[in-house]
Amino acid sequence: MSHDPNAPRFRVRPPAGWVNDPNGPFRWRDRYHLFHQHNPEAPVHANVHWGHVSSPDLAHWEHHPIALTPTPGGPDEAGCWSGCVVDDDGVPTAVYTGVDRHHTGLGTICLARAVVPDDETLTDWKPLPAPVLPGPPAGLDVTMFRDPFVFRSGGRRWAVVGAGHADGTPSVLLYDCDELTDWRFAGVLLDGNDPVAADVFGDKAVGWECPQLFATAGGEWVLVLSLWDGHPCHTGYLTGRLHPSADGGLSFEARTGGLLDHGRDFYAPAVLQEPDRALMWGWSWEAREQSEVDGAGWAGVLTAPRVVDTRPDGTLRVVPAPELELLRAPEPFVSAPRGPLPLPRSYDMTVTARGRTTVRLLRSASGAELTVVLDPDEGTVTLDRGDWPRSRPDGSAPIVVRAPAEEVRVLVDGSLVELFVDDRVTVTERVYRRPDDVAELEVTGLAGGVTGWELITRTAE
Repeated sequence: MSHDPNAPRFRVRPPAGWVNDPNGPFRWRDRYHLFHQHNPEAPVHANVHWGHVSSPDLAHWEHHPIALTPTPGGPDEAGCWSGCVVDDDGVPTAVYTGVDRHHTGLGTICLARAVVPDDETLTDWKPLPAPVLPGPPAGLDVTMFRDPFVFRSGGRRWAVVGAGHADGTPSVLLYDCDELTDWRFAGVLLDGNDPVAADVFGDKAVGWECPQLFATAGGEWVLVLSLWDGHPCHTGYLTGRLHPSADGGLSFEARTGGLLDHGRDFYAPAVLQEPDRALMWGWSWEAREQSEVDGAGWAGVLTAPRVVDTRPDGTLRVVPAPELELLRAPEPFVSAPRGPLPLPRSYDMTVTARGRTTVRLLRSASGAELTVVLDPDEGTVTLDRGDWPRSRPDGSAPIVVRAPAEEVRVLVDGSLVELFVDDRVTVTERVYRRPDDVAELEVTGLAGGVTGWELITRTAE
């Protein structure tokens, strides 16, 4: 692993190179498998492969050889882009976007099968020589086409594919793929003209990437969308009902939605539907200068796994996966509000507030402070990163989210900062410590309690 002090140690990230979208979270033989976009040669977005890790418990990850590699002269010669992994009659099968050297935003849908499906490590994969879908349907003027996600409804297997059209309308295309090698276009599941989608997202996107569609325990469906405006923009969600349509396809009736994460460094989440829950990982990109990235030799990290569900009003409930507690040290480093206290590089901390409470996490040589302010009376939580700028164009202004603001869980792993506000709102940001920064905890105001654990490497219990 990198010796860069800002490198996350406990989240999924290969030792070097580039990482972007998480792909194909999959449960097989009592292990979790997670794939991701990966350039093994340099910390830049090029030469995209599928990296591969697995875990028995969502906390301790083992790196495996690269799963998918571009095939010279093949449909994925310019990159194995995003997709999913499904169990196809006992054979783990990757369903992914292949791009060739001539692509202009239009991918093909490719398959690769595990060579030894009984091997729990799933280290060998063989791509099919030709795509199962060479491109988008004719007549819809599609200019962006990528990121298949396969799901089940009504006893059949379906897929959604992210799309954008020449007139600037984003959409999700639906396919019947009950037989994975035979795809039938089943219509536009939803587009940006839908009144709920238009109200929630406005005209922020010209394409919807990485669609993920999953059911909750209460029968609600959640459609996750990564908003593309020529560059990655935001990640949002819509909740609603999935109905059979008159033409034999499906229709999605949205009722509400919102931003999936209110930070500026979260994109392209992938979902694993389990029998009793849905797990989600996102990509957190770098927000520092490319010269610093080049010096570090790595770029990108996947977030902590999150459990996602819906409330009765259709809004999302998002919490860290409980398995993350396996990373906690046996004893907390703080168990009550107190004065300045050194903070470790990686920690898991919960703060409750009876009134306005300020939590300082970092102090610069100039005296600036990185703070989280909980204000239950105002119903807000504010992340103010002060003197820690971001290199990306959306800047470093304070982030204010509306929530009951009585509890915040703070997960910090190197430069990756994830806030979970009352299990209603998440904020993901990258904050890079400088050599003269002081990482220390100080809580002022009406805190009800502070408990924090250093993250350490432990044997799964």
